[in-house]
Amino acid sequence: MTFLKTWEEFERAAERLYLQDPMKSRFTMKYIHSKQVLCLKMTDNKVCLQFKTDLLQDAKKVEKFTNNLMRHMAS
Repeated sequence: MTFLKTWEEFERAAERLYLQDPMKSRFTMKYIHSKQVLCLKMTDNKVCLQFKTDLLQDAKKVEKFTNNLMRHMAS
């Protein structure tokens, strides 16, 4: 399991992972209230990418990213 340091790194790697095999890729998002941390995970059961953030700016970027993934899924 790889924790990526920057949002841009995670976004590029996760999108690339999804586009390689859309049927096997899974995206999960979990908010841990006690730590006030948002955890994101993208996996295809071979590669696992993770990102943690506690910044509101990153949460807004996550919304744009999920919209982009939904667009890929719909087309």
